[in-house]
Amino acid sequence: MSRQRLALHLNYTVIAVALVVTVLDALTKIWARQVLATHAVHVVGFVWWRLQYNAGVSFSINSSGPLLTTIATVVVALAVVVVGVHAKPGAPALGFGLLIGGGFANVVDRLAASPHRVTDFIAVSSFPVFNLADVAITAGFLVLLVAALRGDKLVAR
Repeated sequence: MSRQRLALHLNYTVIAVALVVTVLDALTKIWARQVLATHAVHVVGFVWWRLQYNAGVSFSINSSGPLLTTIATVVVALAVVVVGVHAKPGAPALGFGLLIGGGFANVVDRLAASPHRVTDFIAVSSFPVFNLADVAITAGFLVLLVAALRGDKLVAR
């Protein structure tokens, strides 16, 4: 495929949303590691800011194998990027941008940390602690699911 033809199909909204999510997630994790290192903070009702680290993936799955988790996460993230940058405008672009941004943010956090773990800090009741990138991944998946169920074409190919 020629470079010109490839460039015509890239959705820059996906890239912009992904970058915004990545930056906001990094800033919130920096804040959490500094402010919450010694104590949790009650926000409201059953919501707390509580610093925790996750060597696994969602719900601490595979927390005993962080290297395998990191490799698998990078492979999945790259596959989503390859498809996502060709998203149709509108909901698909937003969904892929959130998904890519959240995935990339967690990969960067995991690779930057030693040992390789993701910073989590949002605690809601007894639900596992999570972060802004996790919220973006979940929201992106839901946006794409709704778009697909409506019959929207998700990519421009």
